[in-house]
Amino acid sequence: MDPRCAHIVTSDFHHHHAPSAFRGYLELLGRSTSGDDGEVALAGEDRPAMADPNDRVVGYASWALWEVPDDGATEHAEPAESAQAAGPAQAAQAAQSADRTPDREGSVLLRLAHTALAEHLGVDVDGPSSADIIAAHPWLAEPGASFVTLTENGRLRGCIGSIIAHQPLGRDIAEHAVDAAVHDPRFWPVGAQEYPLLHVEVSVLSAPEPMRVQSRESLEQALRPGIDGLILSDGEGRSATFLPQVWDELPDPHDFVSHLLAKAGLSAGRTWHDGEITARRYTVRAYR
Repeated sequence: MDPRCAHIVTSDFHHHHAPSAFRGYLELLGRSTSGDDGEVALAGEDRPAMADPNDRVVGYASWALWEVPDDGATEHAEPAESAQAAGPAQAAQAAQSADRTPDREGSVLLRLAHTALAEHLGVDVDGPSSADIIAAHPWLAEPGASFVTLTENGRLRGCIGSIIAHQPLGRDIAEHAVDAAVHDPRFWPVGAQEYPLLHVEVSVLSAPEPMRVQSRESLEQALRPGIDGLILSDGEGRSATFLPQVWDELPDPHDFVSHLLAKAGLSAGRTWHDGEITARRYTVRAYR
């Protein structure tokens, strides 16, 4: 079995046999298992007493499949305990993974950003509230860093986010959707009448990684256009970042760095050879 996958099988076990036949099937299954140790985990065998023990019954079964490390470091739990503990956990993990495929994740995050923004502006929209969206998707409770970018007629209208994960991803996106609309100091606050004209983009950031570069030249050579988001800091409190999407407008690494230096309040032509400017890069999953 691929350890990244959970396999769930559900089926009717038998139809209209006597209860004694059900026990016989279990004994046969215990002898025919293809597992390494031949164990069959049973759970939930108890049932209310039947008025007539000879009545025909319909039986159902659920199966939990798992692997045990070859090194023997992990001992077996009791079969019934394993079925009860591993089965629900694997099923929950599989359900959450299915809910967070790339297409599904993008749809959820964009709907959350749109809804949070509409709620703040007082615009009525169909569908669940932002709080309900977050509650419906447990992975939104995991820590995450995001940026929300608003454009109107192809022009930037607001962009605010977090570089480092410091709160649940769902809350981070909902807050930044509002912040980008009303707290970006470069623009007037967005009005409710603009809501239908706004295009929303959500970016989920990876953890930033230090770049071991000592000079501007080595930095520009190490950058991966179209892939890297970049953070530059001078050690005196001045810092700025460009998302990877900025490469669409500034495809040349030298221009990319120049504009980012200017954004940080530093000279666009500044050069260094002693590591006085620190650089970190990250990647994003962008949805629009």
